[in-house]
Amino acid sequence: MLQRIQTVFLLLVVVLMLLMLLFPLWTYQAEDGSLTYILTSFYLDAQEGTGAVTTKVYSPYVFVAVLAISAALVGIVEISSFKNRLLQMKLGALNSLFMAGAMGLSLYFASNLMDEKQLQYGWSYGMAIFFPAAAMICNVIANRFIRKDERLVRSVDRIR
Repeated sequence: MLQRIQTVFLLLVVVLMLLMLLFPLWTYQAEDGSLTYILTSFYLDAQEGTGAVTTKVYSPYVFVAVLAISAALVGIVEISSFKNRLLQMKLGALNSLFMAGAMGLSLYFASNLMDEKQLQYGWSYGMAIFFPAAAMICNVIANRFIRKDERLVRSVDRIR
């Protein structure tokens, strides 16, 4: 199981999607430091004023975390179902949907915040917004190796 190259790529998918939960997706800090927004996978952290009045809004932002956790869990199931390559390919397609949804929602929430708060300058994307894209690339590579194994097994079965 761990000696196959696709397992390494699937482990990278799981690690990248779990790392997405730890790092911020998007940040904004006013030039005078009076206003700070930090968007994570779980919530929006708004610090207004120098007295650090912090409000955390969980409501729509937690869906990014749900999709990231779902993608990590599907990746773990995909690794553990190494004997059934067809199921692995189907789970890989499902996992790509979860990762695309996590990336799309995080970009949507960040751009929606920029439009809603009318923020022109001072914002930046965090590292976590790029993790689903890297995980999707690793997932595609893993699926390619899974298909290669399936073709090899079928060709050996034809020879018998």
